[in-house]
Amino acid sequence: MLVAALFGLCVAPAFGAQPKSIDIGANQSVWFQEDHTVPMVAVSISLPAGSAYDPAARPGLAALAAYLFNEGAGNFNATTYQNELARRAIQLNLSPDRDYFTLSFVTLSANLKDAFRLIGLALQRPRFDADAIARVRAQMLQSLQQEGEDPEAMASRRFYELFFAGHPYGHEVGGTGAGLAAITAADLKAFARAHWVRGGAKIAVSGDTDTATLTSLLKSAFGPLPGNTLPAPPRVARYSAPRTITVAMSVPQSTAFFGLPGLLRSDPDYLAGYVANYIVGGGDFSSRLTNEVREKRGLTYGISTSFGDFRGGGYIIGQVATKRESMSESLAVIRDVLRSYAQDGPTADELSDAKTYLTGSYPLSFSSNSGIAAQLNSFQREGLPIEYVTRRNGLINALTLDDVRRTARRLFNPTRLVVVVAGAPPVAKKSAKPGQTARPR
Repeated sequence: MLVAALFGLCVAPAFGAQPKSIDIGANQSVWFQEDHTVPMVAVSISLPAGSAYDPAARPGLAALAAYLFNEGAGNFNATTYQNELARRAIQLNLSPDRDYFTLSFVTLSANLKDAFRLIGLALQRPRFDADAIARVRAQMLQSLQQEGEDPEAMASRRFYELFFAGHPYGHEVGGTGAGLAAITAADLKAFARAHWVRGGAKIAVSGDTDTATLTSLLKSAFGPLPGNTLPAPPRVARYSAPRTITVAMSVPQSTAFFGLPGLLRSDPDYLAGYVANYIVGGGDFSSRLTNEVREKRGLTYGISTSFGDFRGGGYIIGQVATKRESMSESLAVIRDVLRSYAQDGPTADELSDAKTYLTGSYPLSFSSNSGIAAQLNSFQREGLPIEYVTRRNGLINALTLDDVRRTARRLFNPTRLVVVVAGAPPVAKKSAKPGQTARPR
């Protein structure tokens, strides 16, 4: 009970994060926020082992390898390895994505040495035992089967396939049934040797330790790994042409994913685009899309957009769910809102409110050691300098109305929209223009 309480109270001091960089070798990024408030340490590690590196005939290889990370290492089988973690209250999370495989853990500082020993063992000597492969593969196949009955999952899967067609980002992180079935233990071992490497590793640590101790533990865990640095996934040369397609499903409510080309994180307009997206669709109940589609017309319980950036390409993705007979109207309103926004951009009040929220909520990302490690690691993956942590709010506040309006024109042209609807095909229906309230329902 004491350990659980400490995990729940794994808080950091008031925002004033001043992470420092630790040198453990070439081509490795380590950021460390020292904090002795509670005897806890949180660690987030990203390796160049995302699904973009899957072989064409083995989609799902990176994810299967990631989910097998804690299924045995060295002389420990799956049960023994997990018991070693559990009896030290080491909380481990495994998260494969398209660019990176991110593993994170939280531990009592007294168990930090053991935590790094176990993590290092899994990185250096993964087992990939036949029984563990069969069990985890079956779980992933079951998940794929369940997703086949979920309109949200099916719309998302088909959107990425279409939007990034011909690029490794186009296939689902969890792979396909055929791809998973084809994966062997030899495939998994070869992938781990090639991608679970120290070259290109991004490591963020926050909590109750010191630089000397941490440096020693990191070198012990990562030093024996291959030092080669893998190339980044290729740039997206071409996004999908504008279109609307339907994944036919017999469900009472349809789900649509819609998207537009975005910006690389290195683009000078990136932050202006991030703020522009917040105003039009990223701000929950304060966004224009929520106001027009939900509040004024009652067409959905929720609509949102996100500003995404893979290493090889940026994108804007939105989601809306509504009754089958309301999808056409919803999509028409979305296009009208985007058209008006691209033409005129935000108002001065909208920009002011967005800045207030985005800068005011930023410290909440640093309210716990886990949050700090996760936030720092996300900045590392995006290739940002360590100074960005303290400069970020100032950069947002420095954006002008002209900056955001110009970037909105660049990004939110609805004639480039790609839409995937899972459910019934949209039925053509004339929509009310933005600003015109709908009939009472």
